[in-house]
Amino acid sequence: PTFYKIIKKKSVEEFKPDPYVATVLNCAFWVFYGMPFVHPNSLLVVTINGIGLVFEFVYLAIFLTYATTKGRKKVLLYLIIEVIFFAAIVLVTMLALHGTTQRSLIIGVICDVFNVMMYVSPLTIMAKVIKTKSVRYMPFWLSLANFLNGSCWTSYALIHPFDIYVLVIIYSYFSLYLLSFFSVIVVLD
Repeated sequence: PTFYKIIKKKSVEEFKPDPYVATVLNCAFWVFYGMPFVHPNSLLVVTINGIGLVFEFVYLAIFLTYATTKGRKKVLLYLIIEVIFFAAIVLVTMLALHGTTQRSLIIGVICDVFNVMMYVSPLTIMAKVIKTKSVRYMPFWLSLANFLNGSCWTSYALIHPFDIYVLVIIYSYFSLYLLSFFSVIVVLD
């Protein structure tokens, strides 16, 4: 719905790209984590995050199409920084860490950090919600999708051979979303 509005109005208005830029890096790291040379037997992690990565690139392409020149430059700069950072982590991981145990540990922790960032990124809009006392730019559908996504990953972490890195993030995820929904309710009352 957010991108439908952007296409329909041919403007990004005051929608922020932060959640989508953060999700690109998050999905990229989870795809890397799921590779057999990092964490074997994680085909589902690779598949789902690979699809997520494609969706995020489509969303960002739409955003870039209708953004101002300043907005485009900002998003492209963030993406360039993300690519350089991701490439550096991949190189260090592949050259300095030997064996899937070490790689899974380091990349798993990095994935958890960027997963928290991804779920925190919609909260960057919270200042606008508080200032305007309007949830117009609060991405409800993104929040709902993130909630459902977290529920699915919780099930995966508990059913699939136990994966602590997938499960650890769930606590942060639910805590942040409870905080964000509570904040919106308090602001609107």
